[in-house]
Amino acid sequence: MGKKGPVQGAEKLFYKIREVSEMTGLEAYVLRYWESEFPFLHPRKTKGGQRVYDRKDIDTVLTIKRMLYEEGFTIDGARKRLQQGGEPGNHPEVVLKIKQELQGILNVLNASGRGAAR
Repeated sequence: MGKKGPVQGAEKLFYKIREVSEMTGLEAYVLRYWESEFPFLHPRKTKGGQRVYDRKDIDTVLTIKRMLYEEGFTIDGARKRLQQGGEPGNHPEVVLKIKQELQGILNVLNASGRGAAR
């Protein structure tokens, strides 16, 4: 059976590694490897030794996945960025700069649209 997207429906407190694998589209061995590379990713273990992930762990996995697969970070770069205070874009100065740049683009577009036929 293929990998599924995020599970819809009732929210559980804990998810087994197989469920997290299906939710995130990552193989279980990748999740286990990331535990060794990202010290803040540390799911609980049951008395039987099974990993159980809570919602925060899953959000962390999804953030790491996005940083590595979509934003092009290396494992070392993603680890350092997350340890320095969160994911990229969560800093107010970065958000302000992006907002100012977008406002400038909007102003240019509005100015160029005034002379055009509608």
